[in-house]
Formats: sequence, structure tokens, C-alpha cells
Amino acid sequence: MPSRRHIREAVVQFLYCADLEGGANPAELRGPFWDFVTESDRRSLQLATFRTVHHLAHGREGRLVEFVERLATANALLSAWPQAEVLKLELKRINEMESGWSTAFSKLERLPKDDDDASVAESFSAALEKFFKLDRDLALARLRFLQGIDDFPALRNQLEAVAATIRRLQRISDRLRMVEEPEKFPEQADLARLRDSKAEIRALRKKSDELVDSILAKKEEIDETLAAVVENFAPERIDPVDRAILRLGTYELLHAGTPPKVAMNESIELAKRFGTTDSKRFVNGVLDKIAKQASGNAGPSENQEVL
Repeated sequence: MPSRRHIREAVVQFLYCADLEGGANPAELRGPFWDFVTESDRRSLQLATFRTVHHLAHGREGRLVEFVERLATANALLSAWPQAEVLKLELKRINEMESGWSTAFSKLERLPKDDDDASVAESFSAALEKFFKLDRDLALARLRFLQGIDDFPALRNQLEAVAATIRRLQRISDRLRMVEEPEKFPEQADLARLRDSKAEIRALRKKSDELVDSILAKKEEIDETLAAVVENFAPERIDPVDRAILRLGTYELLHAGTPPKVAMNESIELAKRFGTTDSKRFVNGVLDKIAKQASGNAGPSENQEVL
């Protein structure tokens, strides 16, 4: 699960971006925003996925050589059976797709993988997605051939050699499905890293979106509170980063039941990370006033900053 700090940092960044867009519909911003925020995590996940694919691909080489060696015999047999033309065509399709699989994998190997350039990362992501789609289509073609053999009992024994090789190649594709969607195979302990990385990215978005929605639902009330505390300084005139942090901090103080000390300390850390040199003092002072008003104690505090 993502940490509380990670979630709150994402929320502040989203609130800031939403402000810059002049009040645009938050739903329209979420896709591009999350693509940006999770870019590094998604790239790490893609590299880990490719390393696993790379390992499986090397195990495939021997099986593919075996398939090619047995293909000619199978084709000669099927040519003598006109009624089995459908199997011959499927076998031809499999051979072409196996070749395409090798080409797609070679392209993946050649593509740069550690470049920080966004277009390079996008190219690698697209190539990896295309590779997985090709493997899924190939797996379906193999399955059609293996099932089609059952329609020709007289050929079953004679086609067993090539069928056995196809089943071995199919097991590699079965493994690739696990790599592509590790969350569907929780029993596979060796895929825990891929599974956890995907779950972390999804959970970060889910938890952050929930918190953003809660803040936006109370935005008018939050801004009224800020306007009353920051005298002669309407919320829209506050620095956008500080405003995002204050909206989050105020929501947590008044609506989320977060202990005041926790909400204030975490907001100060956000101000240090994202704000200016004056943000820490400003955020601390505003939230200190709000916390005291909420508790019914409007008196001065030794920790309260002068605004």
C-alpha cells in the first residue's frame, strides 16, 4: 500500500494542477495527471516486466528450433489430406506469428530502456504492449491448431511430434500471461514484485482520488475558513502551492478527524518540499489558528506563527 506521505504529496500536486487549469473539471485532468505522477513507477514496472520476458524468451529458442524442424514433416502429412486444409493453414499462420514474435522481441531488446526522455519511454511502452498482444494472438492460434487435431483422429498420432512442441511453446505464453497480469495469479510467489508494483500504482491513485474528491466536496467551506483566518488575504490570492497545502490541511483538521499535531506537521513537511522559503511559516501559522478555533481555544500558542 502507498504511504500516507505519498498519497498526500499526490493530492497536493493534483490540487495545484487543478488550480492552474482555472477550475477545469477535475475528472478531465486525472488521466494526464496520473500519467505524469506515476511515470517513474510505471517505467520501473515495465523494466522489471521486460527482464522477466527476456528470461522466458531465451528458454523459447530451443523450442522454436524444434518446431521448425518438425514443421516440414507436418506440412507434408497435411498436404496429403485435403480435408485437413484448415490445419495446414493454421500451422502456416503459427509459423508466421512465431517469426513475428521473434522480431518483436528483438525490437524490444534494441530499444533504449533507461533513457529519461518521455518519447523514448513511450516508444518502449508501446512496443511492450504490442509484443504482449502478438503473444496473445499467437497463443490463440496454437490453441486452435491443438483443438483442431481432435477433428482428425487418424492424424493425431502422426501430428503428435509437432503438437508436443507447440504445447511447449504454449506453456511459455501461459507464463507470459502471468507476467502481463500478475495480479490474476496471486499464487505465483515469484511474481510478487510485479504484482505489488502494479497494486501500489493502482492503490495510490484510488486513495488519492478519494481524498481529492472529499476535499473538493468541502472546497467552498474550506475556503471560507481560510478567508476568515487569513485576514485581508482571500484564498485565491494565496500562492497556489500554499493554497493546495492549506486546503488539504484544513480538510484534515475539520473534516477527517486527523489529530491536529499530525495534520500540521505533515502540512509543514509538504510546504518544505513543494513551497517557497516562506511557505513553512505561513502554512504553520494558518493551520495553527484553524486548529485552535476548531478546539474552542482561540488564545495564543507558543507554537503559533504570526501571519
